[in-house]
Amino acid sequence: MAVSVDDEATTTVPTKPKKGFRLKVPTAFTILFFLTIIAVFATWFVPAGQYSKLSYDTETKAFSVTSPQGEVETVPGNQESLDKLGVQIDYQQFANGAITKPISIPGTYERLEQNPIGLDKITLSMVNGTMEAVDIMVFIFTLGGLIGVVRATGAFESGLMALTKKTKGREFVLVFAMSLFMVVGGTLCGLEEEAVAFYPIMCPIFIAMGYDSIIAVGAIFLAGSMGTTMSTINPFSVVIASNAAGIQFTEGLGWRVAGCIVGAVVVIGYLYWYSKKVKANPKFSYTYEDKESYEAQWGMTQTEVVPFTWKRKLILLLFFIGFPIMVWGVMAQHWGFPLMASSFLTIVIVIMFLALIGKDRLNEKQLVDAFSDGASSLVAVSLIIGLARGINSVLNEGYISDTILNGATHLVSGMSGPLFIIIMLLIFFVLGFVVPSSSGLAVLSMPIMAPLADSVGIPRWVIVCAYQWGQYAMLYLAPTGLVMATLQMLDMKYSHWLKFVWPMVVFVLVFGGAMLVAQTLIYGA
Repeated sequence: MAVSVDDEATTTVPTKPKKGFRLKVPTAFTILFFLTIIAVFATWFVPAGQYSKLSYDTETKAFSVTSPQGEVETVPGNQESLDKLGVQIDYQQFANGAITKPISIPGTYERLEQNPIGLDKITLSMVNGTMEAVDIMVFIFTLGGLIGVVRATGAFESGLMALTKKTKGREFVLVFAMSLFMVVGGTLCGLEEEAVAFYPIMCPIFIAMGYDSIIAVGAIFLAGSMGTTMSTINPFSVVIASNAAGIQFTEGLGWRVAGCIVGAVVVIGYLYWYSKKVKANPKFSYTYEDKESYEAQWGMTQTEVVPFTWKRKLILLLFFIGFPIMVWGVMAQHWGFPLMASSFLTIVIVIMFLALIGKDRLNEKQLVDAFSDGASSLVAVSLIIGLARGINSVLNEGYISDTILNGATHLVSGMSGPLFIIIMLLIFFVLGFVVPSSSGLAVLSMPIMAPLADSVGIPRWVIVCAYQWGQYAMLYLAPTGLVMATLQMLDMKYSHWLKFVWPMVVFVLVFGGAMLVAQTLIYGA
């Protein structure tokens, strides 16, 4: 025993500091906190400035022009007004609701008096960002409650036992199917925040099949992001960006379809390579050190055989039905997060009534506690989304977002076509960190950036492609985007995710850059 203790002391004590120094990475909360501080200090040093903003009132059918000083002028809602303002967008894009957010008016940037954000606003911005994300947070809480109730019934455990028996030796089929679904969902409707709903389904399945948390995030977040990167008809990125650029979204569609096919093959091939490595040697996993905590969170909690009764089958069926309903609602009915949360809550209530009957019934208190416990388990995930939004609000309140955009336009002036488009790709890569919202960046940047294409003799849809591929390459990494909430949900270290995802970032930038140069050479004047 003494030798064992001495051996343990000599092996663990000297290595702890070294291991901590090399591997210890701040949590998502700490990273976002420091980024908020950096954003606040940036408002002290980056010159303040803003473009005039144009918005459309559907009730009065008139435009409102808000100057950088905050003065508001109302102008008639027609094409003539847009032409006078130098906004090269079809008036119908505003009238039919295709563009709803205020857009930047080209040539109106003005320097403003510096508006440094005080240190006292650091925590206030975090609170305000959280309040802005309340719709997403309620959706996530409801989802967590649904998971808790389904788990309490034993339906997950019994269903997973049945599934693992049927997929023995063909485990990657499910990874492939999930990845393909997310790529398609991403390219068609920008399936992003809604994708958090799929982790509770897929994580236990992947664990039962011998995979790690990287596979879960890869098959859901990474695959969905690749689809959104190569958006074909996604209304939240390519459609709104094309509208704001004054072109039809069908322009350049063939290139985006080809890019989506190549992107899907690459991301699924990458997941196949990684999954084979993990199956052959679990220690190859980039998250192997967190394997026990991940499996404790998402693995099956019951060790005894749980019978897969008709009631549990019906509960699982109801659980799974909620997700295609959600996708249909987003794509066909334009649901927001409140309606998605409402649909899940309806399913929760039905499942609770089912759980109250039968020999294995649960009582009302057990079900309510299960819902509360499930919702509380996702509080951290919800807060992360709010904190990330707080960073963007600091940049806007300090009037430095438009300064960065204006500087970017001057950077590319006078360049040749191929060099111009590569620099544009990198500019959008940086702007993806500053404005992580795809629709937000589209309406802010496209009216300014798209006309620059005319100066170098290339079609404006090429700028739209640069916007997509540049911004989303950043959103694989950006702590200001969805990635931190995803990693928090699976308790994954940011350093582990970087190790896995950087080849995909390089692929998007290199492959996207090559396609942009080809477009410039083929279609340039």
